[in-house]
Amino acid sequence: MSIQFADRMKDYEAGIFQVLNEKKAEAEKQGKKIYNFSVGTPDFAPAEHVINAVVEAAKKPENYKYALIDIPELIEAVQRRYEKRYGVSLEKDEIMSVYGSQEGISHICLSLCNPGDVVLVPNPGYPIFGIGPSLAGASVVPYDLTEENHYLPDLEAMDEELLARAKCMIVSYPLNPVCKTAPDEFYERLIPWAIRHDIIIIHDNAYSDIIYDGRVGKSILRIPGAKNIAVEFYSLSKSYNYTGARVSFLTGNREIVANFKKLRSQIDYGTYLPVQYGAVAALNGSDQMVKEQCAEYQRRRDALCGGLRRIGWHMEDSEGTMFAWANIPDSYKDDVAFVMELVEKTGVLCTPGSSFGSLGSGHVRFALTMPVEIIEEAVDAIARSGMI
Repeated sequence: MSIQFADRMKDYEAGIFQVLNEKKAEAEKQGKKIYNFSVGTPDFAPAEHVINAVVEAAKKPENYKYALIDIPELIEAVQRRYEKRYGVSLEKDEIMSVYGSQEGISHICLSLCNPGDVVLVPNPGYPIFGIGPSLAGASVVPYDLTEENHYLPDLEAMDEELLARAKCMIVSYPLNPVCKTAPDEFYERLIPWAIRHDIIIIHDNAYSDIIYDGRVGKSILRIPGAKNIAVEFYSLSKSYNYTGARVSFLTGNREIVANFKKLRSQIDYGTYLPVQYGAVAALNGSDQMVKEQCAEYQRRRDALCGGLRRIGWHMEDSEGTMFAWANIPDSYKDDVAFVMELVEKTGVLCTPGSSFGSLGSGHVRFALTMPVEIIEEAVDAIARSGMI
């Protein structure tokens, strides 16, 4: 029998992280010490009160039934968090949970787009920004982010004919992988521009609590008029190290929230109740751990970016996210080949920038998921290799 797979699968090659993991395993078999900067999974533990809330809820047999809905305590906790952290008031019907922002972004265009509708996505940008709309049959059109424009989209230079066909635009700052933030002025221009062109803004706000040098992460919903045209994904994965629990929220425009909730009711029976109670504990807890963790990420950033500059590899400081972004050294032309040579000669494994879009070519991304002393070891290994 010859099995014919869906045509869309031709667009999805083996994930870059699978390829890198195979390269890592190969190097380890050769006895090399590996410094894995490739995957952005926090190495910090959730707060003890969060773990305890999950454990206590998991002891109750009634918590093993279908959840079906977000418990009221969870919605109220999100309301308090947005008010306290962002100065944004949310109504209950402006909030819903999703099974992590990755799942939410992968499905939201199914509820918004008809086949052929245009969705604007950042280039470079996190891969799911394009994969999600493509699953909905949308026409995915990248918008360029360049170093010369501080990795911000040039809204006024976009083609008017294209904008007339655009249904949605995905925006995210601090942006993975380029690690840049956006000034308030950008959002103050974005919302009126989106309203003028009737383009829904989908804002991924995963890293607003991991932001450096005194910058303050904010919500797009604080901008006047934002709720008329925008929704925002807010994640517990990075701020609270709740990654495997898979809890994020879609907030903002109530019509978009209700429509997406209707779609997800067909494919999901709600988040496991103990996980919801853990999320309540996280959102209602002190911000002290979140701030201390951000400070540690900044120390790691300084060790990596500053350390690589010290040995001759110029890298700008990351402004936010748990990553750092750099041009490959001038003597190299291909970022994938550079990454493979780097791990072979030094044991340092990072992610080629081309996996984040065509404008990521010639760059690499490092995840700040190891302690400072290990990062310093990795920098020394690169220095000894003679590659820089």
